[in-house]
Amino acid sequence: MKRSSMFKTILFACIAMLVLVGCSSPSPSTENNVEANEEVKTITVTDVRGEVEIPESPERIVDLSGNSDILSILGYKVIGTANSDAYDYKKFPSYLEETLQGATILGYSMQDTMDVEAIMNLNPDLIIISTVQEKMYDQLSNIAPTVMIQLEALDWKEDVRALGSVFNKETEANTWLEAYTAKATEVGKQIKETYGEETSYLSFLASGGQFYVFDGAGFGSVLYQDLALSKPEGMPEQSDISLPVVTYEGLASIKADYIFVIATDEDLKVLEANAIWNSLSAVKEGKIIELDASPYFIQGYSSIGRELLLDEIVEMLNETN
Repeated sequence: MKRSSMFKTILFACIAMLVLVGCSSPSPSTENNVEANEEVKTITVTDVRGEVEIPESPERIVDLSGNSDILSILGYKVIGTANSDAYDYKKFPSYLEETLQGATILGYSMQDTMDVEAIMNLNPDLIIISTVQEKMYDQLSNIAPTVMIQLEALDWKEDVRALGSVFNKETEANTWLEAYTAKATEVGKQIKETYGEETSYLSFLASGGQFYVFDGAGFGSVLYQDLALSKPEGMPEQSDISLPVVTYEGLASIKADYIFVIATDEDLKVLEANAIWNSLSAVKEGKIIELDASPYFIQGYSSIGRELLLDEIVEMLNETN
């Protein structure tokens, strides 16, 4: 009996020791997490608010600034974005579907607030906002390191350079811009050789009986700045982020050889039923290119969108002849 009792005591002691060792030893997953935390390297970048420490190689980026396309150019992939379609916030604009595939849409970049809980649920390791979302900064910075950028009203290339500078990706930004400029110069030369050096082009958004003329931004800046095509006589100039607005009479005073009309189906029907519109030379000569408001209203504001427009504009003009 004594021998049996002693055996049981030793057995129970051994089991207790194994349990204690098991409880005190880190599991493989815990060890991996510790190692992962130790391996996270950070860098200090400078945004419009000052210096902020961010992961050196962020893997879960949420971008609310509307610059997910530029981040792609710099080599980053976002898991959450506000680069949604201007006419339907629940979908991507067609020109960014491939670039943003798999990302969660959190809103539209011109909104000053978005769903904080939805952002938190994505478990980001970096959040990027513009000054439009400044009121959200404190909330977001409690979730993950948050970088706030200032967008340029009329110089899209500065946005590319600015993000390149913030993330120490100046080389990538400049390389892409140089390639884009070279392509735009070549395409512009091709268009002028085909349609004439002095041929003029107009692009506008038709909405509610008014016409928002693209000049120094969006589609207009692709035509005039990137492709170096001629502006028509009577063209209103754009001085800030707002597009110049004209009436039917104002539209008739712009003497354009070719016109790109960006509109919804409803607005296009109203336009085509108007006598002043039908009196324009470009309309009579069939030199009108009709484009859907989605995506073309905002495509010219996107770096990747602009690049696609270079080839599309050539195809559009060829289809009118």
